Amino acid sequence: MKIKTKLRAGFGFLFVIVLGFGLIALFFLNQISSKAKLILKDNYKTIGYVAQMRSVIDDGVYPLTRTAKQHFEQNLELEKKNITEPGEKLAVNKLATAYSGLLSAVVDGERRLAEKEIRSALAQIEFVNMQAIKNKNDEANNAYARAEMFIAIAASFCFIVLFTFVVNFPGFVANPLAEFSQAIKQVGNGNYLQRLHFNNNDEFTELASSFNSMAKKLHEWENSNLSKLKSEKSRIEAIIAQMQDAIIGVNEKGEVLFLNQLAAKLIGVDEQTTIGQNVGELMQRNELLKNIIQPQDDNRTLKIYADERESFFQLESREIVVPNIETDDNQPLSASSRSAGNVYVLKNVTKFKELDQAKTNFIATVSHELKTPLSSIKMSLKLLGDKRVGEMNKEQHELLQHIQEDSDRLLKITSELLDLSQVESGNLKLSFVLARPIEIVRFAIDAVKFQAEQKSIQLELNCNEQLPEVNVDIQKTAWVLVNFLSNALRYSAEKAKIIIQVIEKNGQIEFSVKDFGKGIEEKYQKRLFDRYFQVPTDGQNKSGSGLGLAISKDFIEAESGMIWVESAIGEGSRFCFILPRA
Repeated sequence: MKIKTKLRAGFGFLFVIVLGFGLIALFFLNQISSKAKLILKDNYKTIGYVAQMRSVIDDGVYPLTRTAKQHFEQNLELEKKNITEPGEKLAVNKLATAYSGLLSAVVDGERRLAEKEIRSALAQIEFVNMQAIKNKNDEANNAYARAEMFIAIAASFCFIVLFTFVVNFPGFVANPLAEFSQAIKQVGNGNYLQRLHFNNNDEFTELASSFNSMAKKLHEWENSNLSKLKSEKSRIEAIIAQMQDAIIGVNEKGEVLFLNQLAAKLIGVDEQTTIGQNVGELMQRNELLKNIIQPQDDNRTLKIYADERESFFQLESREIVVPNIETDDNQPLSASSRSAGNVYVLKNVTKFKELDQAKTNFIATVSHELKTPLSSIKMSLKLLGDKRVGEMNKEQHELLQHIQEDSDRLLKITSELLDLSQVESGNLKLSFVLARPIEIVRFAIDAVKFQAEQKSIQLELNCNEQLPEVNVDIQKTAWVLVNFLSNALRYSAEKAKIIIQVIEKNGQIEFSVKDFGKGIEEKYQKRLFDRYFQVPTDGQNKSGSGLGLAISKDFIEAESGMIWVESAIGEGSRFCFILPRA
């Protein structure tokens, strides 16, 4: 029997075993997937709606503002359309009735009663859905336990069969291969006189004949001068082929000099037939190769579908310069250098991209989880500060104020982290509208006016109300100005002045905030807009998270603008950004 026939039979048997195990695993994994899907979607939506409605009630502002009513009613309508559990409809009807009572309440007693009924209904809805999630989770766990048992049994059976096969099947080729291995080692050590002799009528006999012929030619080749050159060339090609990065070499004529197997796989070409072809002609048929040879922008990170998933590669290109000895009949030898082409290397950075994404997701999750308890702390502090709860002495009032300041700072940091995670994950959404610059500036000034009054700082506005409109996200642009003003107030002395200026410059609108503090050293200015960077302070000012200016930069650049700082020690700082006019 030919070796090919034996191998086909053996591997056919292996294929049947693996296929059977795969089908069993697929069946049970499909069961687990169907159970797990039940846990998600509707119940989590309901919990989200409840949280949004509770936030409106937690604000404690009565009568409810128009925005609060819209927010509450919108989430109430969404919840009515998302009733999925027994008892949930009754609780929703109770919630709607209590909300109507809250709207129609005239005196505080009626409002408190309606608010209590609303909170009770929300808690009941939340309990029903949390209980449903628990029940569905228990079902999924039971399905997983069954699947785990059956898959373990199937895996054990497959392991026993395959282990027996692996131990016994390779015996008929082990001895010839051992002889081949020994002979190859001899040839590898330079003994080209090594020969093999087989008398069986199978592929090993043919292979031995070919090996003997190869050894004879190697012996002849070894004795020639050309063998040394070819040996060096083969060594270099082997190094390139075994490198973990995709490599493409193009000579000075624009021809593909070499590329390894990984590069050929990435760009979807045949390795052997591509070598020697003109790269210009290849680029016309291969868009990815064109992006490698002629990048469209400075972004050197390419996203390529490889290994059945999206992978990221960092592109590096190097010009190869070699010595060039020139001769002339009238001049002595002169040495110079010339370009021998370019080498393009694609380094797989998918792992680092995934780690960066994991970091972003972690920040977003932690920030989101911190925001709710911080909001609860702020509400409790507000209630403690209410004189109706009880009078506090001076020390208690100062302690409460310190807690309030620290909770505000933590809440600001979590909000900044959430904004940062949106930017890094590519989920930043802007609501562009046409707006007058004066409206954006006034919105920002109103946000910090109380803070400025506490330090008796004068806010001077220089803005022509007739300036052209800009197409921006008003809230995020105003957030940037508020961040500029907050930093200026933090580092300005009492009774100082801060100048807010908006002008039209070269067809663009320039916004700036100028303070007269101690300024920023030049060595720190280039890093001000880096994430988590903080200028060292003397301890008199509480530092932030180091994210405000980085997020401001992302917001402005997303609006096709530019942001920068001008500062000098002893003269203060001027933070600016420009936006295109509409």
